[in-house]
Amino acid sequence: MMAARSVSRGERSREEQRADDGRLVERLVGGDSSAWSALVERYGPVIYGAVGKTLRRYGRDGAEAADIAQDVFLRLCNDGYRLLRQYDPARASLSTWLTVVSVSGAIDFLRRQKATTSPLEDLPEHVAAVDPKLPDPVRIPDGLLSPRQSLVLQLLYDRDMDVAEIAALLAVDAQTVRSTHHKALVKLRAYFALDD
Repeated sequence: MMAARSVSRGERSREEQRADDGRLVERLVGGDSSAWSALVERYGPVIYGAVGKTLRRYGRDGAEAADIAQDVFLRLCNDGYRLLRQYDPARASLSTWLTVVSVSGAIDFLRRQKATTSPLEDLPEHVAAVDPKLPDPVRIPDGLLSPRQSLVLQLLYDRDMDVAEIAALLAVDAQTVRSTHHKALVKLRAYFALDD
């Protein structure tokens, strides 16, 4: 009985935190300048931490973390807080949502940097002479996967998120994410085995 009471208190405090996050965002998009200071003070470390962790995951030393975090803050402010207006406290905590935005910002930065730092002229001649045969992109028919399965695959493979990040974003257990991923792969294997 004691354990059930402590769990419900934890859930209630999580719900209270989400409600508080929602009010903070409402104040911010409503023009309350003190709300921006509160957001930066409360969630700045979350943004810097997510950016730094992402850079380390890709073998970077984190020297660009401050620039990327500033870019994330700018994205949050642009167009009258358009990105922040998309936050839904019913789906995730603000901390989780900002982590996803920050990871996405760091990955976008790394992709842009990769695109600008390896021009064709810098490649050795023997590499440029090869005409690689790339496979056609995989086309998954509509309706083969459930919306959740499609989302989990997109977050895992397109956004390079790990299972824990996805579980936090979707407010489910990590095992649910792994199970959804596994079921999607089983469906894809079965479909493409029949296609041979």
